[in-house]
Amino acid sequence: MREQERGGASGGREARQELPPQSPEEQARAICLRLLTGMPRTRRQLADALEKRGIPEEVSQEVLSRYEEVGLIDDAAFAGAWVESRHRGRGLARRALAQELRTKGVHTTLVQEALEQLDSEQEERTARELVERKLRSTRGLERDKRIRRLAGMLARKGYPEGMALRVVRGALEAEGEDADDLGYPGL
Repeated sequence: MREQERGGASGGREARQELPPQSPEEQARAICLRLLTGMPRTRRQLADALEKRGIPEEVSQEVLSRYEEVGLIDDAAFAGAWVESRHRGRGLARRALAQELRTKGVHTTLVQEALEQLDSEQEERTARELVERKLRSTRGLERDKRIRRLAGMLARKGYPEGMALRVVRGALEAEGEDADDLGYPGL
């Protein structure tokens, strides 16, 4: 009897259903906060999420602008952190990082500013580290196959062809491989 008096298990569900429906603004704020709790997001990512959930455009823009004002959305900070994290963690080069940020809706100017934290020397140093790690797993393969695998790995991570081939050549020479006759332009 007491269970029924308190509303029981089903009483809690009924009580939730009796709450007044949220306004679109409240829904938009709740959606954004929930998404931002998991990880930082760009303004466009949040706008896309709000659109998918049927929040009117004008309400979305108002809520997103307010969140930018208070610093909950900061595409410049997002881009800077993204570049730092993905370069250090995955070894991605500027070209790949720029593509990822554009896909996430970061404005071109902010992408360029974020990529300025990576200089060519740092990018090449990272490419060398990636090749050194992969080099061990290619031992015993034909020279041309090693070159294709190593240069291909760097290309998939966004490194320019010239840099990739230069780094691969240097690694093979350091290992004692004759890199002068590799048969690839620029090597």
